[in-house]
Amino acid sequence: MRRLLRSMKGAVAGVALAALAVSAAAAQEMKGTIYYLVPTLLDEFQTGSIDAITAFMKDVGYEVISLDGQNQSNTQLNQIDDVINLKPAAVILAAVDFDAAKTGIEKMREAGIPVMIFDRQIVSTPSDFTSVAGTVEIGYVAAEEAARLLNEKHGSVKGKVLQILGDPGDPYTLDIQKGFEEKMAAYPDVTIITQAAMQWEATNAGNIAQDQILTNPDIDLIFNHAAHLSVAVAAVLEAAGKKPGEIMMMSSNGAPVGLDLIRKGWLQVEVEQPMFAQAAALAMFADKVVNKEEIKAGNYDVTGLPSVLAIEAWGPNIKIPGAAITKDNVDDPKFWGNLKPPTDPITPVE
Repeated sequence: MRRLLRSMKGAVAGVALAALAVSAAAAQEMKGTIYYLVPTLLDEFQTGSIDAITAFMKDVGYEVISLDGQNQSNTQLNQIDDVINLKPAAVILAAVDFDAAKTGIEKMREAGIPVMIFDRQIVSTPSDFTSVAGTVEIGYVAAEEAARLLNEKHGSVKGKVLQILGDPGDPYTLDIQKGFEEKMAAYPDVTIITQAAMQWEATNAGNIAQDQILTNPDIDLIFNHAAHLSVAVAAVLEAAGKKPGEIMMMSSNGAPVGLDLIRKGWLQVEVEQPMFAQAAALAMFADKVVNKEEIKAGNYDVTGLPSVLAIEAWGPNIKIPGAAITKDNVDDPKFWGNLKPPTDPITPVE
C-alpha cells in the first residue's frame, strides 16, 4: 500500500509538470509562477500550507504550483532540477532534509532563481528569504506548559515525560527539542525519555508510545512534536484501556486533529505553529524577493502577530511567534487549526 500511495503521488506530480503549458498561459496574466516544493502530504500542516500559500500569493499577483516531495530527498532534488529548467519567478522550499537540500538551493540560485525557505529553516547556505515559526520558542512554551501540568498533578514539577520527535532530519523538531530540554533542565526531578518517529510517520509514534507505556508505566506526560502523531498515540492509549487525560499529552503544531483531541480530552495542550502567518509573510515579501530588492530588518505585523525580521548569515529571516492552545481557548478562530484563514488581502511590503 505504501508503494502504491507513493506511485499515486508521483503520478500527481507528473500531471502537474505535464500541465505546465496551460499554467504558463495563466501566469502571463499575473506577475509570474512560483513553485512550492512541499516535503510531504502526510499531515494537515503541509496540505493546509498549500492552500494558504496559493491564496496569499494570488493576493499579491503570483500563481503557485505545488509539487509533493513524498518525504524523499531524492524525489525533491529531482523536482528542483525540473523546476530550474522551467525558470519560475521564484521557488518556495520546505525541505525534506535540510542537509540534502543545500545543493539544490545553490543550484537554483546559481540559475538566477530566488529561493524562499518555508517552515524548515536552512542555515547551511544562503537563500533569499526565510519564513519560520519561532521553533526554539515553541519548545520554551511547551516546557512551560509541561511544568504547569506536572505541578498540577503532583504539587511540584516532577515526573516522567516521553518526548516523541518527528524525523531527526528536520530542524523543526530539533529546534523544538532544544528549546524544550533547555527549559526543562531547570527541573531536575523530571525525567525525559526521547525517541524519534522517523519520517514523521504516525504509526512510528504509536509504536513508540505502545512500547514505552509497557516499559515505563509511570509516564505522566507524552509530548509529541506534531498533532498527527498525537492521533496515533491517543489510539494506543485508548486501546491500552487509558481514559482521556490519564496520561497527559501535548503536541506542537496546532493542526485541526490536535484541536479535536483537546476537545475530547486526550490532549491538554497544543502549542501552535502559526502556519497562516508564515505563509502570509512569504507573500508580503514576494515582490522584493522576485525583483531582488533590499529587505530590511525590523519588526513587522504579520496577520496581527508581532514578528521580527533579522538579516542572518543565510539571508533575511522572519520569525513568527506561536501560542499555547488549551481547552479554554481552543475555539479561537485565530488558530489555523480552526480553518478560518484571514480574510483581509495580503499587502506587499514596500
